Amino acid sequence: MRVFAIADLHLSTVTPKPMTIFGPQWAGHPDAIWHEWRRVVRDQDIVLLPGDLSWAMRLPDALVDLRLLSELPGRKVLLRGNHDYWWPTAAKLRAALPADQHVIVNDALRMGNVVMAGSRGWMTPGHDSLSAEDERLLAREAERLKLSVQAARQFRQDGDHFILMLHYPPATPPYPANPLMTVIQEAKPDMVIYGHLHGVPPERAMTHVNGIPAHLVAADALRFRPKLLLDTGDAVPGTQCPEE
Repeated sequence: MRVFAIADLHLSTVTPKPMTIFGPQWAGHPDAIWHEWRRVVRDQDIVLLPGDLSWAMRLPDALVDLRLLSELPGRKVLLRGNHDYWWPTAAKLRAALPADQHVIVNDALRMGNVVMAGSRGWMTPGHDSLSAEDERLLAREAERLKLSVQAARQFRQDGDHFILMLHYPPATPPYPANPLMTVIQEAKPDMVIYGHLHGVPPERAMTHVNGIPAHLVAADALRFRPKLLLDTGDAVPGTQCPEE
């Protein structure tokens, strides 16, 4: 079993929104995603999707995009991004999702020997100061991340791989301390993945959080090919999630 990640799919089947308005790096979107995905992902693999999945404003419209994802190989783990306005309550979303898709909302997942936790995140202190509202939202996201990490502890066993997902980057240059980084440091994941940033090549992105490897997996940064994070070498696993 292998674990891949790609964020910021920005699908828009119902009301098309050409992503080339955000730069030439989006030429060929979304067909390039479908092509690259099928090249590298197999049915037994996991694909982490940390946010900005669909431009839709309503769940029925977003489901058109999510069903396209179900036609692709692998089991998908979804996280909310800042543009996923269609995202309803966790219970409503889980009831509507295709069988090959799972979501993380204040909880965690374990597939085989891979444990996944995460939260959307928010803007973090850096070059620009945050408003009082930004500070409030950042603190709220840190609490949600803490809940997810606590849920992950229910599943994590010796030898498990622990991946922490965010949509926003965990910090902003020049990387002063923020509540998210505190939770990440205490959680001690094997890696952190994040999206949200566009027009930023991976070599210029944040690559560590207090010594923990971090990976930018925004679709355009990856040139639309899901990034291989790890290969466990294990057979196809079952899935565990907290009781609702």
